[in-house]
Amino acid sequence: MAVQALALLREMSRLEAPLEELRALHSVLQAVPLSELREQVAEMHLGPLFSLLNQNHREQTALCVSILERLLQAMEPVHMARNLQVDLQRGLTHPDDSVKILTLSQVGRIIENSDAITEILNNSELLKQIIYCIGGENLSIAKAAIRSLSRVSLTQAGLEALFESNLLDDLKSVMKTNDVVRYRVYELIVEISSVSPESLNYCTTSGLVTQLLRELTGEDVLVRATCVEMVTSLAYTHHGRQYLAQEGVIDQISNIIVGADSDPFSSFYLPGFVKFFGNLASMDSPQQICERYPVFVEKVFEMTESQDPTMIGVAVDTIGILGSSVEGKQVLQKTGTRFERLLMRIGHQAKNASTELKIRCLDAISSLLYLPPEQQTDDLLRMAESWFSSLSRNPLELFRGISNQPFPELHCAALKVFTAIANQPWAQKLMFHSPGFVEYVVDRSVEHDKASKDAKYELVKALANSKTIAEIFGNPNYLRLRTYLSEGPYYVKPISTTAVEGGE
Repeated sequence: MAVQALALLREMSRLEAPLEELRALHSVLQAVPLSELREQVAEMHLGPLFSLLNQNHREQTALCVSILERLLQAMEPVHMARNLQVDLQRGLTHPDDSVKILTLSQVGRIIENSDAITEILNNSELLKQIIYCIGGENLSIAKAAIRSLSRVSLTQAGLEALFESNLLDDLKSVMKTNDVVRYRVYELIVEISSVSPESLNYCTTSGLVTQLLRELTGEDVLVRATCVEMVTSLAYTHHGRQYLAQEGVIDQISNIIVGADSDPFSSFYLPGFVKFFGNLASMDSPQQICERYPVFVEKVFEMTESQDPTMIGVAVDTIGILGSSVEGKQVLQKTGTRFERLLMRIGHQAKNASTELKIRCLDAISSLLYLPPEQQTDDLLRMAESWFSSLSRNPLELFRGISNQPFPELHCAALKVFTAIANQPWAQKLMFHSPGFVEYVVDRSVEHDKASKDAKYELVKALANSKTIAEIFGNPNYLRLRTYLSEGPYYVKPISTTAVEGGE
């Protein structure tokens, strides 16, 4: 079969209207195993196929793309890098998006191969065309180009090629296309900067990080909102956070939050700025961040009282992030009755808000209440019990009610709350004394979809593995939990059939 494909390719170079041959080749290639193609593809002369892409014939182009995709997939990246660079270069400037996507996918294979990538790094024209792909209208092409350039920059030679040559001017030139393209370049710069302190240094020297930070703290509120997401990505790395602190960016963001009260357009960027501090607190010390930037905590509390669901959602997410660590829980506990009132509002939203906001509230509640066994001191257990009580008059029934609603996502989120407290003795006592709760936990007929069955299984596992469960639930119930656990999440009880005398 591969030999037949080889013969068809040779024929094609002699034909002016090869549509029939292309169809025949396409048909033959579908039947050739990839392993067989790999043995022959190095001998195949693909020039005619690439030249046929330039004839502005839709079906011909589509067939060529499909054929080349199959053949190039079988070709070793090193062979491709050494023999097809000119063709790949042309592919990146082709007017048909499918040709660009094919080319970028193959360039991606070359870049991921440590032997082949050196061939690419020496071809500044090819790298330039990849950069210009960021500026196109097609988002898939732009994303593929960003991925390729990000991968190139993982090597020292790649960083030098991008930042110490004319390619940097090309990158800056592409940025001028429009706002959307400028943000794509920022996205690339942040990806590269996040790899290592050295990568960040190349990016800062280029002036592009400084430009991003200038836009973040500038006057355009919509630009702020977009830029803060990218700066948050940079803050996920330790060296990124260090840089932002040294440059005074964190202080500037804090000051903008302070001034947000007098800015009628603050709702555009405030959620992103608060998220930034929430992530910062989760990665560094929550106590240090909250003490150094009290305006952050103040703003989060304010936002939970907002009438805007977007603001409430961000505040609830941030509270969940802050309260996911013991240190964060203790920071929140120090706010006293104010936090109890906030919990009451979260409990109210969990019952009455839109489905999406209910789920976010339930997820935050799970994070706040969960305590790993090794951190269950008497003080922290009392705190968790007190927080649970603040959510509603009868929180256990509130979450049971939510879990009985016919929405799998809500059902799972409510089960997650029960799972978060399942290993805490005070919660086990509440569950045991709540009429019908133990039966509800071991009842498999309640869950119908995979996600719900998995969520219920996690709850059973958390209860069954707790050291205090047998004493609190009693041995018979403990054995029911162990049986459920050993049968697995998807067990179906066999239906017994009784033979009736005289039946057919």
